[in-house]
Amino acid sequence: MVAAPELTAVVAATHDIWMRTNDLIGQALAGHRLTPATFQALWVIDPDEPPPSMKVMAERLYCNASNLTFITNQLADRGLVERIVDPDNRRSRLLVLTAEGRRVRDELVRTALEKTPLAVLSDDELRQLSTLLHRVMRSDPALAQRS
Repeated sequence: MVAAPELTAVVAATHDIWMRTNDLIGQALAGHRLTPATFQALWVIDPDEPPPSMKVMAERLYCNASNLTFITNQLADRGLVERIVDPDNRRSRLLVLTAEGRRVRDELVRTALEKTPLAVLSDDELRQLSTLLHRVMRSDPALAQRS
């Protein structure tokens, strides 16, 4: 099956926007000795939610356990996260942002939101795009579980 030109264009644009955003925040990431992958790990740890387990983190980042261990070791070595024992399942570990991790996460998320090419869209356009993207996420059972 050959993809429709519109679908190909949208997938390519989505990829380009993400890659451009990573490029535009590269200096800020370098200032904290982080990579796009380690930043993504920080991004998906919502400080307003309970700390995620390593399993949940692997699902959010679409990576395997060994990749996640590598990423979280980098974050822990920089004092941005701590691994703690899950009180509900002593065999599981939770990732908790440190105070420095919260500060760095806030700074980098703010930088990403300021520099992303999507920032040129109006609030109305962003709402429309958000509606469409959430529709896509709900239509895919694997994505719906994560949203």
